[in-house]
Amino acid sequence: MTSLSRELVFLILQFLDEEKYKDTVHKLEQESMFFFNMKYFEDQVHAGEWEEVERYLSGFTKVEDNGYSMKLFFEIRKQKYLEALDNQDREKAVEILVKDLKVFSSFNEELFKQITQLIPLDNFRENAQLSKYGDVKSARDTLLVELKKLLEANPMFRDKLQFPALKAARLRTLINQSLNWQHQLCKNPRPNPDIKTLFVDHTCTPSNGCRVPMASSNPLMGTDPKGAAFPPFITQNLNQPLPFQPTGAAASSLAAWMTNPISAAPHATGSAGPVSLGPMPNAA
Repeated sequence: MTSLSRELVFLILQFLDEEKYKDTVHKLEQESMFFFNMKYFEDQVHAGEWEEVERYLSGFTKVEDNGYSMKLFFEIRKQKYLEALDNQDREKAVEILVKDLKVFSSFNEELFKQITQLIPLDNFRENAQLSKYGDVKSARDTLLVELKKLLEANPMFRDKLQFPALKAARLRTLINQSLNWQHQLCKNPRPNPDIKTLFVDHTCTPSNGCRVPMASSNPLMGTDPKGAAFPPFITQNLNQPLPFQPTGAAASSLAAWMTNPISAAPHATGSAGPVSLGPMPNAA
């Protein structure tokens, strides 16, 4: 993928976030694998939304990718398991043990046995390794500290934890600049052009702005767009020269960007130390 295509995805992410398309934003974050939204991840962990925590994380890495990823999933599932035990919900705890934690027995059978032995205890804090386990809120806070360390050390998340610094409404600004450029090409430019569509290039007509022909059966006809309109169209000095037209290598580069499909970057690999029942060592 070219850098321009990658940047376009970030512009779309910003636009979707500004327009409050929250579910779509996080889906695109996952599908592109360009940006892991730490704030969203933190909010889900604090809320104990474990299914969503794993679903979002799974868009970027799998248990078997490397040791850091294995620890990420193990710590999340262990916390879910301990919370079920703390609520005296042994049925749910057993379900988590069988469906979520048993996969780790192939990596560390002894650890899985230790986890299983917590089931009959009235209070799992009787286990020496878990004696300092506090309430749910403090446990989730502690978990997040460890998860952040693992994410930062995991090669699967390299260059994916920081969103680019963008001015607000950057995509809208670029579109408005494009409309200004198109208006400069009009043979009979109107002082206050009425832009009706972005589907085709703008052209001033004697009576009105350009309209895109659309069939009456189009399902989008009559629907109201979500969010605010684009910034007001601002005409530039038509005596100014037209923007630079790329030629040669620059034109070829832009042409390649316009035609090459967007594809996600391949996964990297890495390793980490073993998982454990008690507090984890620093992941660095």
